[in-house]
Amino acid sequence: MSIWTRIAEILSALRQGESLASIFDRLRTPPERSVAFAIAVIALGAKMAKADGQVTRGEVAAFREVFTIPPEEEANAARVFNMARTDVAGFEDYAAKIADMFGDEKGPLCDLMEGLFHIALADGDYHPAENAFLQRVAEIFEIDPRSFARLRARFVPEAEADPYDVLGVAPGDDMGEIRAAWRAIVRETHPDRLAARGLPEEAMKMAESRLIDANRAWERISQGQGTGPVVTAAPDGGAGRA
Repeated sequence: MSIWTRIAEILSALRQGESLASIFDRLRTPPERSVAFAIAVIALGAKMAKADGQVTRGEVAAFREVFTIPPEEEANAARVFNMARTDVAGFEDYAAKIADMFGDEKGPLCDLMEGLFHIALADGDYHPAENAFLQRVAEIFEIDPRSFARLRARFVPEAEADPYDVLGVAPGDDMGEIRAAWRAIVRETHPDRLAARGLPEEAMKMAESRLIDANRAWERISQGQGTGPVVTAAPDGGAGRA
């Protein structure tokens, strides 16, 4: 059974008038959390698209970059998007349900934030409303401000990320600490770790780009070149500026 078939079943089981946000109370076991992750990215993405006042073709296309959606399943993905966009529940309700589902596991929540940043930048513009939206989601997820700044620096050109931001360290930190931060990212982005977190296979390329960025950042710092913006990997394997 594909993830999209399972999503269709879940949507069909919703009672009349029931909020889409209620789904996250049911998807707590590891096999189901990959389904929850997909729904979370689409649902929060829909709320974020509404936050800046318009839904662009680029934002819709960005979902297809985060997830490989077969043509026959596009209707199910669109249904999630439209339900979330018109749902009376606010985005904070969605974020709180998702945070509760993953508990103390911050890895999947950071993965989800990466997907949202990718969608936010899909139209080439980072709207202040999108920044406020993502900051509030990060607060609800209990992602610390430094980690949020590191995420934003990787995706937003104006943030001018340098290698230290990418690794979440400071220039004055001991090299051993910096190396440990880099190795922690390498461990976190290992395919086995991602699968254990319930990250859908379709979304793993987001973590792959994070690993490429971390390796480039560590290379620059270890070679004494740790100043200035770093060229980062786009989710499709290309390059972008953070």
